[in-house]
Amino acid sequence: MQTESILLIGRNTGNAQEVFETHAARLRQRRAVDRVVVGTYDTEPVRELQDTLQGMSADTVYAVPMFFAHRHETTSGVPAVLSYVSGDVAYCEPPGNSPAITGVIQDRASNHVPPGPEQSLVLVGFGSNSRPYDRKTTEYHAARLREQSRYGEVVPCYLLQNPAVECVRYNVNGKRTVAVPLFFTRSAPTADTIPEKLELERGGIEYTAPLGPHPRVTDAIEAEIEKQRTLGPGDDTPGSTFEAQLTQAQNPVATDGEGLD
Repeated sequence: MQTESILLIGRNTGNAQEVFETHAARLRQRRAVDRVVVGTYDTEPVRELQDTLQGMSADTVYAVPMFFAHRHETTSGVPAVLSYVSGDVAYCEPPGNSPAITGVIQDRASNHVPPGPEQSLVLVGFGSNSRPYDRKTTEYHAARLREQSRYGEVVPCYLLQNPAVECVRYNVNGKRTVAVPLFFTRSAPTADTIPEKLELERGGIEYTAPLGPHPRVTDAIEAEIEKQRTLGPGDDTPGSTFEAQLTQAQNPVATDGEGLD
């Protein structure tokens, strides 16, 4: 009988361990696989997680990067450390790309500012000057929210690229505005940097918690795993996924290290 495990892997910031364990517990309750493991690291996945991953044993391991979208570490350090896993590795897309996350964002926002034609919704992404993934994912949800929600305007902004989060206050027109940070856990950016750049002390903008342990994030994780089951692990055909290509291309080396994007 074939065995399957899930690995939720991400950076150990803020309440990450608590959030990831919450999703892991739900996945265990749903009996999605034989085993669910949480792996967190501070700066370098290869150095910090190789011993843990060498201890994983399953025919197939579904590795889920617990980020809103791909960034430097999910395209480099995380794929490299996955080579230490015994058995086939199905490297999943970050769950932030799931349609289910649109509902999480709307739930977070509506708990602070109910949707209406005179209300504005701001999506605060991480962004990157060199990688398009976060921006594409943020704009995907912004477009869905413009179609599906009743907010008068939905405006994306970013920490590391334009339109910058510090300018968004001057780019919204609603009588009330709510800003949702597109991160899965609390961290220095969500607790300090974003509130400071939004100038929350001036009033006029409500600010929500990160997406965190919301049940629909678990749904997004499970949906990505089901997609990988359909595709099959270890697919190295020309039509294989971007994530499969990453794991095939990356090998750990002694100097591997990861910095912030």
